[in-house]
Amino acid sequence: MTHAKFASFNHQGVLKYGLIHDDGVVDLSARYASKWDSLLQVIEQGSLNKLADDAGGLSADFGVDEIEFCIPVTRPEKILCVGVNYPARNEEYKDGQEAPPYPSLFPRFARSFVGHGQGIVRAAASTQFDYEGEVVLVIGKAGRHIPRDTALEHIAAVTLCNEACLRDWLRHAKFNVTQGKNFDSSGSIGPWLVPYQSEDQIADIRLTTTVNGELRQDDRTGRMMFDFRYLINYISTFTTLVPGDIIVTGTPTGAGARFDPPKWLVPGDVVEVSAEGIGSLSNTVVDEEGSPS
Repeated sequence: MTHAKFASFNHQGVLKYGLIHDDGVVDLSARYASKWDSLLQVIEQGSLNKLADDAGGLSADFGVDEIEFCIPVTRPEKILCVGVNYPARNEEYKDGQEAPPYPSLFPRFARSFVGHGQGIVRAAASTQFDYEGEVVLVIGKAGRHIPRDTALEHIAAVTLCNEACLRDWLRHAKFNVTQGKNFDSSGSIGPWLVPYQSEDQIADIRLTTTVNGELRQDDRTGRMMFDFRYLINYISTFTTLVPGDIIVTGTPTGAGARFDPPKWLVPGDVVEVSAEGIGSLSNTVVDEEGSPS
C-alpha cells in the first residue's frame, strides 16, 4: 500500500508544508494556504486523506535537498510519552517487578525535538546521551473518555520519534523524569506524517533503531503491553485529546544505557529509526554550542 507523506519544512527561510515524493517536494502551502495555513489546520479539519487524494498527482516544486525538515506538527498542544511499553523493556530494569498495570507517562515540549536530518544536541550538562526509537500517533479528532472500541477513529496520522534523553538527568528527583527528557533539540520527530487509514496499517509494525548502521533496537508494535487503543482510552480519561496532540508510544529494548558498558551517543553518531509503512527518521548527534570539547 502506498501512503502519502506530509511534511512541515523550511524552504528559503519560510515555514511551509507539503507532500514528499520520490522526485521532490510538492509545495502545498503555495496552493492551499488560504484554506489550511499549516498541517495542524488540515488535521483539525479531518482533511489529510482528502488532501492526499487532491494533491497526489501534482508535480514536485523543488528537491528534498532544498528543504529543512521540521517536526511534522510544529505547535502541538500536548506531547505525551509512554515510558515502558514492550515486555523485554520492562525486563531490562531487572528490579524484579512484574509488568506495570498502567502505562508510565510524561510530557515533552515541542522545542525538545527537531526534524528529520537536523542535528540532535548532546547537552553540555551530561555525556549520558541516549536514543529511543518509537512509533508516534497524531490525534485527529478531539475526545474525552474515548472508548477503546472507537479509539482508533481519533488517529489522524502516524510518524516516528527518537525520544532521546540524558539518562542521569532522569533521576534528578525522586519520581519524575521530565528534566532528562526535555533538553532543547535533544530528540527528533518525523520525517513526515503518514495518514491513518486502517487498523491493519499499524497493528504489527516492525520498529528498528540503528546507530551508525548497527542494529540496536528491533521489535514489533503487536507486542506492546499497552496497545494503541488502550493508550488513547487511558490518556483521554484524564485529559481531552485534541487534533495535533502527539502520543509517543514507547521504545523497545536495546537503548544505549542497557549495554555493559553503556553505549552513549557522541557527536558524529547517526541514529536512524525506521518502521514499516512509515519510513526512516535519521539524525546526527552534535554537541551543544559552547560545550567543552
